[in-house]
Amino acid sequence: MLRLLHLVKISRARPRLELFAVTWQECGRLTTMTTSINSQDRADDLQDRLINFAVRIIKLAACLPSNPAGRHIAGQILRSGTSPAPNYGEARGAESRADFIHKLRVVLKELNETMVWLRVIERSNMLDPVSVSNIIIENQELSRIFASSIKTADFRSPQKHDVRKK
Repeated sequence: MLRLLHLVKISRARPRLELFAVTWQECGRLTTMTTSINSQDRADDLQDRLINFAVRIIKLAACLPSNPAGRHIAGQILRSGTSPAPNYGEARGAESRADFIHKLRVVLKELNETMVWLRVIERSNMLDPVSVSNIIIENQELSRIFASSIKTADFRSPQKHDVRKK
């Protein structure tokens, strides 16, 4: 008999949903096996994280001063900070591995640009340093995720391992 239970494991960073398969062995002892969350669930979680990041960027831009510098930076960070979520959505629907890698690189490029604008805001003291530093941390985490994903996808790409002589 196999029963699936949903348990929430609380971590410092964020709650994580894990599936535990609970089975009865013939001797009647309870056995638990952890199964990994499938890639679709992880992709959905990453999409949600990018959307939440975009919302935070929108709120941050709304708090910037109404002077010329504030308006300029608000426009720039709105463009770069809200584009990773839809670009990742495009990557998820990519038509080929090369297309997928290219679109992931666009996401990373936009996150890098957003980091520059966040650093400008931080160094110019336009906003409270604590609120900016939390968004910077999230940006760094997302950038690391995408850099690693690009590296993995690039490594698994068949063109990289084609050693046929021409």
